[in-house]
Amino acid sequence: MGKKKAENFLDYIPKRNKLYDWEINTKKHVEVAVINRGLYNRIAQLIFHKPKISKIELDEFGSFIWQEMDGTKSIYEIGTHVKDKFGKKAEPLYERLCEYIKTLHNNRFIVYENKKKNK
Repeated sequence: MGKKKAENFLDYIPKRNKLYDWEINTKKHVEVAVINRGLYNRIAQLIFHKPKISKIELDEFGSFIWQEMDGTKSIYEIGTHVKDKFGKKAEPLYERLCEYIKTLHNNRFIVYENKKKNK
């Protein structure tokens, strides 16, 4: 019997979630549109005139990474592109990149193309 090979997070292929629209704003940053659903959001919209759609603006690093996540590049490959563009400003590169991608995934902004599904 062989040992089970451990998954390497850098091999994951992130892809933007199709449920979220996005665009590039005048500052060349990505803005992700989030629809505020649910009872509490509806009450806030009616009483406090809160918007139905919130736009989340990503910074320069986040905008670059967001556009790289097209469902074809691994996290490792995205990291090499980040390093090419930002150099030492991106360090510690993979620690920051992995945390950022995990946060996007936890908030359902992205999905993993090759993550194994639990049966």
